[in-house]
Amino acid sequence: PNTDEECLGTSELDVEKGLKMRKWVLSGILASEEAYLSHLEALLLPMKPLKAAATTSQPMLTLQQIETIFFKVPELHEIHKDFYDGLLPRVQQWSHRQCVGDLFQKLASQLGVYRAFVDNYKVAVETAEKCCQANSQFAEISENLKVKSAKEGKDQNAKNSLESLLYKPVDRVTRSTLVLHDLLKHTPSTHPDHPLLQDALRISQNFLSSINEEITPRRQSMTVKKGENRQLLRDQFMVELVEGSRKLRHVFLFTDLLLCAKLKKQTGGQGQQYDCKWYIPLADVTFQTIDESESSPVPQIPEEEIDAMKVKISQIKNEIQREKRVCKGGKVLDRLRKKLCEQESLLLLISPCMAFRVSNRNGKGYTFLISSDYEREEWREIIREQQKKCFKSFSLTSLELQMLTNSCVKLQTVHNVPLTINKEDDESTGLYGFLNVIVHSATGLKQSLNLYCTLEVDTFGYFVNKAKTRVYRDTTEPNWNEEFEIELEGSQTLRLLCYSKVRHCRDDGENMDRIMAKGQIQLDPQSLQGKDWQRTVISMNGIEVKLSMRFTSREFSLKRMPSRKQSGVFGVKIGAVTKREHSKVPLIVRQCVEEIERRGMEEVGIYRVSGVATDIQALKAAFDANNKDVSVMMSEMDVNAIAGTLKLYFRELPEPLFTDELYANFTEGIALSDSVAKESCMLNLLLSLPEPNLLTFLFLLDHLKRVAENESVNKMSFHNLATVFGPTLLRPSEKDSKIPSNPTQPISMSDSWSLEVMSQVTTKQY
Repeated sequence: PNTDEECLGTSELDVEKGLKMRKWVLSGILASEEAYLSHLEALLLPMKPLKAAATTSQPMLTLQQIETIFFKVPELHEIHKDFYDGLLPRVQQWSHRQCVGDLFQKLASQLGVYRAFVDNYKVAVETAEKCCQANSQFAEISENLKVKSAKEGKDQNAKNSLESLLYKPVDRVTRSTLVLHDLLKHTPSTHPDHPLLQDALRISQNFLSSINEEITPRRQSMTVKKGENRQLLRDQFMVELVEGSRKLRHVFLFTDLLLCAKLKKQTGGQGQQYDCKWYIPLADVTFQTIDESESSPVPQIPEEEIDAMKVKISQIKNEIQREKRVCKGGKVLDRLRKKLCEQESLLLLISPCMAFRVSNRNGKGYTFLISSDYEREEWREIIREQQKKCFKSFSLTSLELQMLTNSCVKLQTVHNVPLTINKEDDESTGLYGFLNVIVHSATGLKQSLNLYCTLEVDTFGYFVNKAKTRVYRDTTEPNWNEEFEIELEGSQTLRLLCYSKVRHCRDDGENMDRIMAKGQIQLDPQSLQGKDWQRTVISMNGIEVKLSMRFTSREFSLKRMPSRKQSGVFGVKIGAVTKREHSKVPLIVRQCVEEIERRGMEEVGIYRVSGVATDIQALKAAFDANNKDVSVMMSEMDVNAIAGTLKLYFRELPEPLFTDELYANFTEGIALSDSVAKESCMLNLLLSLPEPNLLTFLFLLDHLKRVAENESVNKMSFHNLATVFGPTLLRPSEKDSKIPSNPTQPISMSDSWSLEVMSQVTTKQY
């Protein structure tokens, strides 16, 4: 094939797409102009009768007051009416060569009227306020100005206040450069409009910068050094807790203030817009102490809700992948993507539960919810660092605040809510499988402390604590040398936090220990593909922590390898083990359960938090060798290692506990819509299991029910336990499994089914 021709074809296609976008942008501008004109007309509507009344013996307002309040509004209406009347027919008779640049150039040349309006704006608002106080009739009129809406199904005469309408031109002028940016972006440089639009943009930018300087008061309480501009340091989507409800916010940290904004719903042609919810000058920001924040506890979302949502997201992703293989696009794919976006947005809203509380100088507190101690510490660090620069307190006028909020659209560095739907199809969606991590040692600490580390990985858009080393006491060079096996669900980043242990502990379990250092590394699929351990160092604040990592893909980790040693218990059929032991339930299951029930029922995250991998492997070897001292070994080990050994036993069975043969029946049974039929089917399927499998499962089920009874302490509900055990106990055989070879492939449908089956089974009181 001719590569040059292909490139030419692609280039022409891009131009074609760009020109189509140009029309859509212009259509959006038209709709926006129409709405703006209706606002200006609503302002002009009372002006004529007020002027007529001003010449009577009982005037509502004087002519001077009317002139001040409605200053330059008629001129602005005329300018934009001319612009709209010129643009409308050109868009209606559209062709790709259609020119509109002259209209935008003319509009930019008339920005002087806006200068006069903005100079008078403060006086206009103050005059209107005084007139409202002096005249109740005018106050009534100014609160009920009717704006006509051209949109179908909308209130034809929506009510607006005089103050909100007077602000519309100010808002309009601050947005003028954004509109031109959009249009220029989709106008080819060869198009006749390009130089005209560039000229209009230049005029608008110069005008806007002069306006910004004039409306920013030059006063002693300026928060930045003379000549220094306010800069954006960081922005992030966060969840704010407002009167017990979770609200999605976009938080902007500037060099002198913290601003919390709400992203407005996007309407045709307008792009993103923000509403300011509140701001605090950095000089006034304080972090609430634990005692102060205890009066407003964080409402907890049941983990089963979060897990159920993950399953739903996984199912939708699988449907999207199937639909892509069938066809490249279409309405079905669009509908699935919309559905995915809704579910991921909801998950992002309900998942974080760690409080990050800030207060202003009057003591008013605001609470954000985040998922990771790492992020909370980052925000605290950057705010404290900036506060050292000796800023003074200040307040912003409503105009300054609005202009700052408008500027957030251009300044934002985080443009989308962090969802997988925002990522391109060819972008890696992370790793699925198991990551073995050895935390070796730390160096660079200046004083002897009691130290431990925690490991976090991202899963479904937020970070989860997955493992914790033991506390290494009174040292500057801890040598943990502990190995953990961490399950990855689309993970891209591993975070490590190093803590100094303190004696006090909060009743609600929130960590009071001091973070000494924190760091993160990207999980690169390429470098982790080999079977060898990868050694790495995380450097953080002068402290270095040495790690080793090894990744096992989901495809490989799900292969059930038969044991080479049939006298052992791991990888040996459950029937063979019980027959040899003359038992109804394998001894390994009984012993692990007994030890967990002896001292692990109140362990937070039992079965979910990883045990030390070296301990698990030592226990596995002892059970396989029929070591008589295995009970003594278990009594001296961390209880999470025992839970990990029990999970490993079920995972390494050559056939899952619910058997290969019955897998299809279970998945069909769970799909039944009638709850009674579903329950009956589940019970019958369980009773058809081989006797060792059934008795072992019932023994395990009784144990899991007792674990769940301690949910208020251990945070492990039935559904959480089903999440852990489901994919292990119920899984298709290798020949039936459609597990892809790609280790970054999302969770398979079989995982979703098994989780749901296990959840159904554990909640029935058999």
